Amino acid sequence: MSVINTNLQAITAARTLNRTQEMLGRSLGRLSSGSKIVNPSDNSAGLAVAGKLDAQGLRVGAARTNVQNAVSYVQTGDSFMGSMAGIVTRLSELASLAQDPTKNPADVALYQQEFTALQNQLRSTIGGTVAEIGGTADMGSPLATFNGLPLFGATLGGGRTLAIGQAVGQEMTIPDVNLRTGGMGALISQNGSGQFAVRVTDSDALAKVDGALQHLGTSRATLGAAESRLNLAASTLQVESQNLTSVLSSIRDVDVAQESTQYAKYNILVQSGTAMLVQANQAPQAVLKLLQT
Repeated sequence: MSVINTNLQAITAARTLNRTQEMLGRSLGRLSSGSKIVNPSDNSAGLAVAGKLDAQGLRVGAARTNVQNAVSYVQTGDSFMGSMAGIVTRLSELASLAQDPTKNPADVALYQQEFTALQNQLRSTIGGTVAEIGGTADMGSPLATFNGLPLFGATLGGGRTLAIGQAVGQEMTIPDVNLRTGGMGALISQNGSGQFAVRVTDSDALAKVDGALQHLGTSRATLGAAESRLNLAASTLQVESQNLTSVLSSIRDVDVAQESTQYAKYNILVQSGTAMLVQANQAPQAVLKLLQT
């Protein structure tokens, strides 16, 4: 039907052109941003899932930080105990030398002087209250600390608990290493006058020093086991973080090769649609020719 007032062909061409231009704009937005989801309407379900995965990824990152700090904490404690093991070994040597009957009292006094100095070093490293290690005053600021936390005392919970995963309940407790009791505690303990309970000339000095060495060895093994578990947790978190990144990429990141193809398609359709709209707008002119005749 030939009419003048209504050009259905032009209306259809304009509607198709508008739709194609909209798709071209979306494609251009994806390519310029590198993201599939430029507007929430692009993928509302994917946007919701990506939000939850983002939060999960942040928790994984926080857990990785916790684990790295805990590894440093454990390694610092082991480093201090390695140094103390060298001191205790020297104490055992002094105790053996003091048992030499050929040494005169002046020689033994020199051994005792070094023995006491090394005990003081151990005491200042470990720290503790009068109730724990005796003496005349608390050792409230020990040398062995990590971020202000003493390394070799007892805590209320029996250790330091940290999150090693993103889910609730994924926790680990680093057990206490309490050197203020046991073999090491006996070696650094003082009486109310500030005199050490163990002296180089004591008949059981070697036995007590050996007990302190055993205490250190057991404590280092405890921290070594904790460090192994922390390293395993760190590896697991790294894999989990990588998997989360991969999933988020599949939801959000645009496939540039595929989207470039779509962009070229819509670009051609816009050009052809524009040309056809011009042709549709010229159709009523044929009706005018009928009137001219």
